[in-house]
Amino acid sequence: MSRSISLDETLTNYVRKANRAESPALERCRIETDAREDKMMQISPEQGAFMKLIARMVNARTAVEVGVFTGYSALATAETMKEMHGSKARLYACDVSHDFIGIAEDYWKEGGVADIIQPVIGDARQSLIGLLNDGLAESVDLMFVDADKTGYPDYYTAGLSLLRPGGIMLFDNVLWSGSVADPAKCDADTEALRAIADKLREDDRVEIAFTAIGDGVLMAMKR
Repeated sequence: MSRSISLDETLTNYVRKANRAESPALERCRIETDAREDKMMQISPEQGAFMKLIARMVNARTAVEVGVFTGYSALATAETMKEMHGSKARLYACDVSHDFIGIAEDYWKEGGVADIIQPVIGDARQSLIGLLNDGLAESVDLMFVDADKTGYPDYYTAGLSLLRPGGIMLFDNVLWSGSVADPAKCDADTEALRAIADKLREDDRVEIAFTAIGDGVLMAMKR
């Protein structure tokens, strides 16, 4: 039986070369973020390529991101959205940090997508409720969640109300560097990730795929 494999440096380089080249803005964002002490919060370029493809598959015109960091994932998604829908596309980028949003906006401007990205600063639980109150219920095509892990259940509840039927929600870091499979790991983040995996598996409102892309991506499509 075939199974997912871990990537050493040689395989990682092969995968990245096999994908299409990043835009200059994406490349600069990745390289500069890689010099930060908190660089592990950034998604990989192959995950960015995956997200661009998902955005195209669902013809994403409206998207929501929870957890922006330095802006790589939002930029990757927005590039595809703007290519398909021009200025009619809209990505709501939710983050609690003014500093991260400020860093991200620099890359978004360079990438030519700042006009379609709407930063939403504050606790994402309240931000998502605000989007629902603003009339976005049942209208979002794509949602990416890469924020505090204990908040994943709340983000899922609000996200499911935001998604249209056929829309897709992606949760990042669901493998948590392998901690989720270690019974000795019982910290709040690990337990929250186990709980969201269990919840989605049993939720007949969505179709799911738990994948080993990056640090694990759990994908749910609303029925």
